[in-house]
Amino acid sequence: MFKEVKALLEARQFADLRRLLVEAHPADIAAVFEELEPAMLAQVFRLLPKELAAETFAYLEPDIQQALIESLSNAELRAVLDEMYMDDTVDMVEEMPANVVKRILKVSDPDSRGEINRLLCYADDTAGSIMTTEFIDLKQDMTVRQAFDRIRKVAVDMETIYTCYVINANRVLEGVVTVRELLLSPYDAVIGDLMEDHVISVKTGDDQEQMAAIFQKYDLLSLPVVDSENRLVGIITIDDVVDVIQEENTEDFERMAALSPSEDPYLKTPVWVHAKKRLGWLLVLMFTAAITGGILNQFEDAIAAVPLLVSFIPMLMDTGGNGGSQSATLIIRGMALGEIQLRDFLRVFFKEFRVSMLVGVVLAVLSGLRIWIFYHSVPIALTVGISLVVTVMVAKVIGCMLPMAAKRMGFDPALMASPLITTVVDTCSILVYFWVAGIFLL
Repeated sequence: MFKEVKALLEARQFADLRRLLVEAHPADIAAVFEELEPAMLAQVFRLLPKELAAETFAYLEPDIQQALIESLSNAELRAVLDEMYMDDTVDMVEEMPANVVKRILKVSDPDSRGEINRLLCYADDTAGSIMTTEFIDLKQDMTVRQAFDRIRKVAVDMETIYTCYVINANRVLEGVVTVRELLLSPYDAVIGDLMEDHVISVKTGDDQEQMAAIFQKYDLLSLPVVDSENRLVGIITIDDVVDVIQEENTEDFERMAALSPSEDPYLKTPVWVHAKKRLGWLLVLMFTAAITGGILNQFEDAIAAVPLLVSFIPMLMDTGGNGGSQSATLIIRGMALGEIQLRDFLRVFFKEFRVSMLVGVVLAVLSGLRIWIFYHSVPIALTVGISLVVTVMVAKVIGCMLPMAAKRMGFDPALMASPLITTVVDTCSILVYFWVAGIFLL
């Protein structure tokens, strides 16, 4: 699509370009904007109808949004803000520098300005910070006919109309009713008789990860957000939850790879920032790995007596590290999905212990046979085989224990993933290996 847009721009066929854009999805138009030269951004943006322009603006990356804001007049910017949903506006404001935020607030109408400031007060990564205040509320004593009249009146400015929320005069949440139920009910039916009064909701300060788990558990399209007095203050829609899930998964993957989480896209993050986020953990791992080297120095006599022992150290360390990483990955993911709780510690420990025994014995038998065939040494085969069994058992037990221990202490379990576990297991595998070697060879 970018090539077509660029060709029409260069040919100055703006009527054809407008028709092309009007037929496209806002997300696809936003993708085109990512490739346009800065000088062309405002020119193309002004061709979009008002509603499509606002929808497209919400899909743009923050740097493109900023460039457009700086190119638009106050009247044009106000028109875009008027069409945007409040949660998208707040998300945008959070990413903008102070001078741009000042201009956005200046051109916004007083009601919107107050709403933006109120939503910005909620802590990051909470339900309040990602909710929208644009929802349809009804009263218990309304009839279905009156409910439809209200929906038709206000729906044009709402982000979703599939679920309506029933509140009283003090805005306390009393129930929920879907448009489907309204469509299938007589016009004179009363909302209080149709609504579901057992409403699943979250508080404004609840963590966004817990909120996402509620969406997944109950297969929701939207979720009401209430304050400490159960007054309805906003709703969270499924499109925002998808973003939260992606953000949380990305953060876990980065922590599991010993990276400090970053909110910026890879290609738009400066080299020095990448280096800064990687260096800290690498320094920690480098110095902890030095412990393994120090332990090896303590067994110089054993290595001198049986030089062949050295050739099996990498295999033991890699096998143990990989085994521990397997367990840690499963436990961390299980905890993230709510499948594993802290109370399951003993069950997890016993299961990983049994798994490690089976895996360790198979690896030990195969490795022992290989050593016996190539080196004709039963003592070395026994040493490596027994070391493998013990190393795998220790690695898998550590792999399941560390993430759960981190969770118990209030840390992110993903911190106890592959790099750290590998370092710990390397040290344990060396100690086990030379302890067994001392029994059979020295």
